[in-house]
Amino acid sequence: MDLQSSSRQSSPAPPPAPAPGADRYPALDFANTALTMPGGVRLDLLGSPAQATSWLVDRRLAPPDAELLELCAGRLRTLRDHVRELIAARIDGGAPPASALAALNDALTLAPAVELLGWDEATGPHRVPVHPADRVADHAMARLAADAADLLTGAEADRLAGCGAGDCSRYLLRTHAARHWCSVRCGDRIRAARSYARRTQGSGARIEG
Repeated sequence: MDLQSSSRQSSPAPPPAPAPGADRYPALDFANTALTMPGGVRLDLLGSPAQATSWLVDRRLAPPDAELLELCAGRLRTLRDHVRELIAARIDGGAPPASALAALNDALTLAPAVELLGWDEATGPHRVPVHPADRVADHAMARLAADAADLLTGAEADRLAGCGAGDCSRYLLRTHAARHWCSVRCGDRIRAARSYARRTQGSGARIEG
């Protein structure tokens, strides 16, 4: 691991709630850690080692006492960008970049993506995540890569979509055919834009007549 970097600054703007499908697919939530907010404000939820650690811990992809350094946080961001490329290619129906495929397959082999079976008197049998102190990032990346592969090849892959609200960069699983927005805020923006377009077209028609 590398020394922690203090050069990255987190944005004070709060991120939106998870996009539809991100609660069931960590890889979709992972892809959306790079996002653009209204007004063009860009957020990177993995932008610093502390942010990357917190994101993994909150999703049980790392133990509570984990502490990533910049080298590992950077590896996560790189994998995230490749997952975004693979999702975009799946939505567009085109061939994904070979580099993105190679990166995902490399991540799949970094570490076992399964949890072991443990037992204690309080809980009895239970699954135990394996997180050697020096391989936290490897295990997280392997699990995220496996989830991304499941998402891209599964029955719900056809419901992947990019948010249709202007400059929003998030992906989602459509809950129905007409929905192409990732949050209430983006849905309101899309409806407002459609309403404005209808009013503008109507005004134009009256003027021409």
